[in-house]
Amino acid sequence: RIDDVLNVSGHRMGTMEIESCLVANPLVAEAAVVGRPDELTGEAICVFVVLKGGRPTGEEAKKVATELRNWVGKEIGPIAKPKDVRFGDNLPKTRSGKIMRRLLRVIAKGEEITQDTSTLENPAILDQLKESV
Repeated sequence: RIDDVLNVSGHRMGTMEIESCLVANPLVAEAAVVGRPDELTGEAICVFVVLKGGRPTGEEAKKVATELRNWVGKEIGPIAKPKDVRFGDNLPKTRSGKIMRRLLRVIAKGEEITQDTSTLENPAILDQLKESV
C-alpha cells in the first residue's frame, strides 16, 4: 500500500521492514511505524513502541530510544533510523486487533484527532501516546 512506503531523503522505506526490525529487538513487544512531514528529509520516520518490560519515562526513555535508533541503523541502515520514538503501554487497536495507523499518523503530526474513534478498543492510549514525546 502507498501509505506503507515512506520517502526519506529520496530513499523509499517500507514501514513493515522497520517494524519487523524493531520487533526483532529483545526489548520490543510491539511496534508501529508511520511517516510525518519533515522539512529536511521530506518524510520523517516515527515509531510507536510497546516494550516487554513496561513503558519507560524520562532518562530511561531517552536511553532506550537511542538504543532502538542505533539498532535500526545497524540492521537496515542509517537512513532508516527513526526520528521520533514514542513509548506506550499498548497501541491503538480496533476491537478485532488491527493497529489504527491513521490515528498514529495524526499523533505523529501533532494534530488534533477528529476521526471516529468509536471502534477503538482502548481510547485512553491516544492521550498517553500524544504525551510521550
